[in-house]
Amino acid sequence: MSAIAQHHALPKGREITTLIVLCAVQFTHILDYMIMMPLGGQLMRVFNISPSQFTHLVASYGLAAAVSGFAGGFFLDRFDRKRSLLFLYTGFALATLACGLAPTENALLVSRLAAGAFGGLAGSMVSAMVGDVIPPSRRGRAMSFVMTAFPVASVLGVPTGLVLAGRFGWHAPFFLLAGCAAINLVVAAFALPHLSTAVQNHRPARQMKEILSHGIHLRAFAVGAVLVMSGGLVVPFLAPSFIANVGLNESTQLPLAYACGGLATAVSTPIIGWLSDHMDRLRLLTIMSACAIVVVFIITRLGPSPLGVAALMMALFMVTMSGRFAPAMTMITNAVDARYRGGFMSVNSALQQASSGMASLLAGLFVSRSPTGQLLGLPTLGYVSAGFFALSVLLAFGLRAAAPHVATPAAKESRPPPPPAEAAA
Repeated sequence: MSAIAQHHALPKGREITTLIVLCAVQFTHILDYMIMMPLGGQLMRVFNISPSQFTHLVASYGLAAAVSGFAGGFFLDRFDRKRSLLFLYTGFALATLACGLAPTENALLVSRLAAGAFGGLAGSMVSAMVGDVIPPSRRGRAMSFVMTAFPVASVLGVPTGLVLAGRFGWHAPFFLLAGCAAINLVVAAFALPHLSTAVQNHRPARQMKEILSHGIHLRAFAVGAVLVMSGGLVVPFLAPSFIANVGLNESTQLPLAYACGGLATAVSTPIIGWLSDHMDRLRLLTIMSACAIVVVFIITRLGPSPLGVAALMMALFMVTMSGRFAPAMTMITNAVDARYRGGFMSVNSALQQASSGMASLLAGLFVSRSPTGQLLGLPTLGYVSAGFFALSVLLAFGLRAAAPHVATPAAKESRPPPPPAEAAA
């Protein structure tokens, strides 16, 4: 067995339980990020802030996660995954509670920074543990299963958060999220397996040097960063534009649109995960990215529309956006040797979170509010987003050229290990 294929085999029942727990952890991490977007209209009113200032609240989570993720690349492989995840997830739960208690915009910003710092690292541990316990031949489906956290967050979390915010104020969704995190923490402490993943004689500086000097790693990092950047440009203003430009009611129609999008994604995610293990992953990524470009061009030009049209576009947006992640993240995970996995996924998470934060800030430069309340500049933002979609596919081509095994479907998997880090270009 090559080093890159090493995993800790678990009994089937334990493997399923582990994936369910990891999915639950990922659910709260994703919802913590997503919940800010549909609350955008309310937060801008409550704090009397501009769209650009709102993007600072959104970007703070990703930027903090980026800094902590890069730092985590030095030391996370020194500890067993479960111990690291429980510690980081505890910090995430407490920071999320602080978000709900925040009395001012500045207090919320500080709390979001703390939540991002812990949540980003916890998310990287989830991806690393999937690589630890699932063989490459089934890794696409496993990644897809964990990523069902996205549609679940859309179907249950976001509409529930919107309803709670409408009835009890914007603080309420964060209290709900902190409660879910506390429950997950207790379950994870008992259900997750103890894996001996700590690297012996770990030398942080050398470990990071080897991670960052490996040519295949660098190509994988680039794919992950641009993958997030392309969708991250549009996502912060999706809910505000559906309210201001499309004309949806914030308390009833917007939650329904999110629920429809989440249900569609719940259906499409396992199908795309299966495809990711049975066809060339780069081809699948290319198809999903092309579809996403078309959807973005439409959704950034959408004017006043019935709820049915808005729900359809929300569904297409979520399906195409999330559909890119199963093939892309499987390619990225397959690109790293097992002994670097914790640090690699931490750095990858850092770059993705930084890209998400940068995307939010960049989006704020293009979008403004008209005197009538409509959001302006969205079509231009759509062109910029499409450019990043295309770039992500080009970078994935480069990754496959350097390491063909990352895109090979399970039925044809036969790959040599990557070259030693010190020999990689």
